Amino acid sequence: MENLSDYSNNYPNEKKPGFFQRNAKTLKAVTIGFLVLLLLIPMNMIEDLIRERDYTENEAVGEVSQKWSGRQTIIGPYLNFDYIITHESMVDGKKNISTETKNLTLLPDELTIDGNLFTEIRRRGIYEVNVYQSALTLKGTFSPEELNKRGIDMEKICFENVTLCLGVADMRGISEQIQIKLGDSIYDFESGMNGKEIGYSGVSKIIDVPELKEQTIPYEINLKLKGSQSMFFIPVGKTTKINLQADWGTPSFDGSYLPESHDVTEEGFTAKWQVLNLNRSYPQTAMNFSNASDIKESRFGVNLRMPVEQYQQSMRTAKYAVLIILLTFVVIFFVETIDKKRIHVLQYLLIGLGLCLFYSLLLSMSEQMSFTLAYIIAAALTVGLIGLYMRGIMKKTKPALIMSGLLLALYTYIYVLIQLETLALLAGSLGLFVILAILMYFSKKIDWFSAN
Repeated sequence: MENLSDYSNNYPNEKKPGFFQRNAKTLKAVTIGFLVLLLLIPMNMIEDLIRERDYTENEAVGEVSQKWSGRQTIIGPYLNFDYIITHESMVDGKKNISTETKNLTLLPDELTIDGNLFTEIRRRGIYEVNVYQSALTLKGTFSPEELNKRGIDMEKICFENVTLCLGVADMRGISEQIQIKLGDSIYDFESGMNGKEIGYSGVSKIIDVPELKEQTIPYEINLKLKGSQSMFFIPVGKTTKINLQADWGTPSFDGSYLPESHDVTEEGFTAKWQVLNLNRSYPQTAMNFSNASDIKESRFGVNLRMPVEQYQQSMRTAKYAVLIILLTFVVIFFVETIDKKRIHVLQYLLIGLGLCLFYSLLLSMSEQMSFTLAYIIAAALTVGLIGLYMRGIMKKTKPALIMSGLLLALYTYIYVLIQLETLALLAGSLGLFVILAILMYFSKKIDWFSAN
C-alpha cells in the first residue's frame, strides 16, 4: 500500500488527500454507530407501547374477573373450637379463678377433592379472558386422634357451638348454596367466618359435634364454583388427594407441589396430587392459629394459561432489534464500499426506521391473528420494503437480493430463538459467534486507510 510520501512523489500535480478523505470510511462507520444509538429512541418507544398494551390486556382481564369471579383457592373444611383455660392465682390471701378462651383449630385427617373444570372464553374488546365453572366434591374425615396426640384436654373443649369453616378466595364465584354432610347431619353454610379464617375468606356454620370426643366423623361437600385463570388448593388434610380434570389443553401446574401424574392433550388435561402433612410447615391442630403465611405458601394447583402470549413474544423479539439494525447497517456499508456506491446517511436512517416499523407491525397484527402469522406478514413487508429501496438507491439487483436474503435469514433466526426456551441462550450465543466470524472475514477485505 502506498504511503502519503509515495503518493506525493508519483502524483506531484494532484492535490494531497485531506483528513476527511483519508478517514472517510472510519468516519462513516462512526456515523453509522451513532445512527444505531439514535434508533434506540423509537425502539424504546415501541417497547413502551408493548408494555402499555400488555397492561391494557391485564386491565381487561381484571374487569372480566371482577364481574365473573377471580382466581380461586380452596381451603378446608376445618373446625374451630373454643378452648377454655382456667387460671388460679392468690389475691390478698384469697384464691382467684379466671378463665381464658382460645381458638383451637383442627384440620381434617383426610381430604380428597374430585373436580371438573368447564372452561369458556370471554372477550373484552380485542382481548380474550379464560373463565371456568367447576364442580368439586370434597370428602374426608375429622378425627379426635390428633387432639389426643397433642395432649389437648378434651374436657376443656367446647364441642357445642363449634365453627365449621370452608375457605373460598373469591366469594362471588359461589354458584349454589353450599351444604356439608357431616356424619348423619346436613348443614347449610352461611356467609362469613366470624373471625375464624386462617388466610382466606369463606363460609362457615355453627354446629354441635359431641361425638367427635370419641369417634371419627366423615364429611362430604358438593361445591359449584366459578373462577378465572387458575384453581388452587391448600393441603389441610393429614393426607390431601386432588383429582382434577378440565377441557383446557394448555395448563401450567404451579405452586408448592407438582402433580404426581398428569395427562395433557389438545382437548384437556387430568392431574393428580397427593400431599402429606409432613410435606408442609404447619400442624394439624393449633391454638390461635398464626400460620396464615405458611398456609398461603403451601397452595398448589393449575393456571389455565392462554396458548398465545403475544405481548411477551413481541417484547422478546424487540430485544433483538439492535442486532438486526446493526447487522443491516454493516452489510450496507460493506456493499457500499465494495461497489464504490455512496449511500447518504439519511438513507441509512430511513432503512433503520423501516426496520423499527417491523415491530410496530408485529404488535398490531398479533392482536388480530396468531403471532406466527403476524410475524411472517410483518417480516415479508419489511424485507420487501428494504429490498426495493436498496434496488432503487444502488441501481443494481444483486445488492437488493443480498440485503433481502440477510434480513430473511435474521428474521428466521430471531423467530427460532424466541420459540426456544431452555436452549435459547445456547442457540443465541452460537448464532452471534457465527455472525461475528462472517463480519470479521469480510471486514479484512476492505482497505480502511485508502483515500479512494
